[in-house]
Amino acid sequence: MKKIINAVVAAMLAAMPVMVQGKTLEVSFDYQRQSGPGSNQYAVWIENEKGEVVKTLFVTSFTTKGRARGHEEPMRGYQKRPNCVPLWVKTVKANNLTDEQIDAFTGATPQADGRQTYTWDFTDQKGKTVKKGSYKIVVEATLYQGSIVTYSGSFQAKDKAGSITLTSAITEPDEAHKNMITNVKAEIR
Repeated sequence: MKKIINAVVAAMLAAMPVMVQGKTLEVSFDYQRQSGPGSNQYAVWIENEKGEVVKTLFVTSFTTKGRARGHEEPMRGYQKRPNCVPLWVKTVKANNLTDEQIDAFTGATPQADGRQTYTWDFTDQKGKTVKKGSYKIVVEATLYQGSIVTYSGSFQAKDKAGSITLTSAITEPDEAHKNMITNVKAEIR
């Protein structure tokens, strides 16, 4: 009887999804603040293999909260300026997020140049540890107006410590603002 119970328990454990624990993913880049409206907005997030956002690590506050001046009605920045990290807006379905949800990952746009670092602890937006599987890190930055650069790289949650290869794409090259985000790196620790 004990062998049967042990076999049933072993089968149940084997069927359960394996969770990732004790690892982090660190994403970092050099940030150089740009002048002019329609710049300096960026987002950093994790997607699962279905392309769904697992967790947003950071998005600049203008993008999500906007800014009201004078008698203007407040509106989210991506509604006022549709070029504010449009891939993140679409992928996360920003219009469906409450202000409370947005507050959880929104931060001030850096005012000074320097290295920016964001860490993912392999949990989802609700704080639950994610299952082993394929994931993608994405960094999207609005350099200026319609010039948007993205960096992304796929990895397995089971991967050992090491660097993730990132690829980049840009919508419209902009020589004047190209150094807003450079030296982008992602590493599992």
